[in-house]
Amino acid sequence: MLVETSPADKAREPGWDQKEMPFTEHLRELRNRLFICCATVFGLALLLFWPAPYVITWLKNEYLGKTIQLHAFAPTDVLFTEFKFSIYGAIVLGLPVLVHQAWMFIVPAFHPRTRRIVYMYTLPSLLLAAAGIAFCHFFIIHKVLTALLSITSVVATETFGVDSTLNIILLMFLAFAIVFQTPTIMVALARIGVVNTSMLRKYRRYAAFGILLVGGIAAPDASPVTMLLIAGPMYILYEASIWIIVLLEKSWRRESEGL
Repeated sequence: MLVETSPADKAREPGWDQKEMPFTEHLRELRNRLFICCATVFGLALLLFWPAPYVITWLKNEYLGKTIQLHAFAPTDVLFTEFKFSIYGAIVLGLPVLVHQAWMFIVPAFHPRTRRIVYMYTLPSLLLAAAGIAFCHFFIIHKVLTALLSITSVVATETFGVDSTLNIILLMFLAFAIVFQTPTIMVALARIGVVNTSMLRKYRRYAAFGILLVGGIAAPDASPVTMLLIAGPMYILYEASIWIIVLLEKSWRRESEGL
């Protein structure tokens, strides 16, 4: 927990630049942050648009096999699929910038030492996104698509559209990349005092219930195994976040006492 300092003490600190901002100034700040986020995603999307056809072909062969053919029901279907791949990929690769901009907008009222911790959490966000994508690749997508294909073959003839089919795969990748940001977000929230270990432990059962509910909704085949494969990592990340915060609290307390 941070030690409170008086306004006079804050004013004497050379790094302290807290000040009241009018509503229009907040809007201007939000606009600037959003512009940086959009420019980052747009720039990365342009870079990813060129390899998009090759990656999409690999995704189709990897997860659906070479025997299943994808169909375009409109001249723009393939183009929209490549565009979605570029956007989703840009969001994942741009997560460090997006996280940084979000936090720098949220925590301007905190002490500069507190604000500098934001930089410590931006790089791990990219590593966690990669871990989420890897987990989705090795444990989720193959099982989910196999279940969906078996369900479809029982009642219908398979004729899959390239846009809707690839969108399922891309959304699952994006979802797990975002879900695996849980430790980064929770540790940052704890560092600025929004949550603490006592609160997280107190609401552990509610969190577990909510995670199971999300896993049940997200499991397309309604299988308990698939539900647990989706909900399990989410709850593990929740518990891991608590232990990470416990380990960091002592250093935070020493730093606060030195303010």
